Amino acid sequence: MSRLPRLDIPGVPQHIVVRGVDRQPLFFGFDDYRSYLCLLADASARYRCAVHAYALMTNHVHLLATGDRPGSVASLMHRVGSRYVRRLNDQRGRTGTLFEGRYRACLVESERYLLTCMRYIELNPMRAGMVDHPALYRWSSYRANAGLEPVGLIVPRDEYLQLGHSCEERARAYRALFDCTIPVPLLDQIRLQLNKGCVLGSTGFVESIAQRSGRRAHVGEPGRPRSRAAVTMH
Repeated sequence: MSRLPRLDIPGVPQHIVVRGVDRQPLFFGFDDYRSYLCLLADASARYRCAVHAYALMTNHVHLLATGDRPGSVASLMHRVGSRYVRRLNDQRGRTGTLFEGRYRACLVESERYLLTCMRYIELNPMRAGMVDHPALYRWSSYRANAGLEPVGLIVPRDEYLQLGHSCEERARAYRALFDCTIPVPLLDQIRLQLNKGCVLGSTGFVESIAQRSGRRAHVGEPGRPRSRAAVTMH
């Protein structure tokens, strides 16, 4: 069965994940993480693709980014991936690929889900049991978005800017978002839409993306189909 074309709408954020082959490590030391971020910053500027959040995990990478033209995100991911693999192969005397294949991506309705998706990404190190708080993990965007270090490659969207009238106020409000956990059903939806390459958004937003793209844009919740009686009962 042929793969569905990617959903790629300029101006709409994309939640992206790329993994190592067979879940093998992508990063082996401090310099590897730094190199990946430098390559990401370069490609972000080159392809006019704004990065809003990231988490570099041991064997995978999460990004939230918005391209301003068709193909921006794909170009960014290809450039970063190919240059990073070349660098790592040269340094470690290895050959072949490092990533498991093409990246997965999910369009995100920014008005409703952008800040939640940012939290999802930056909480990855905590969910993995690597740290007790996202501020303690060096290789994510949390410290930049929370006002604890310079923003670096991070470009805020309006939803973040609307958290306050000053940098300090926005950072304080952003940190407060992490006082609440993300509900499990919402975590499941984020993962499901990402894995299927669909859309995380309201019904109206999903329908608009489906019309613009000419393909399915959403999949239902995981689990067994509801019975006819369950469907008709409210």
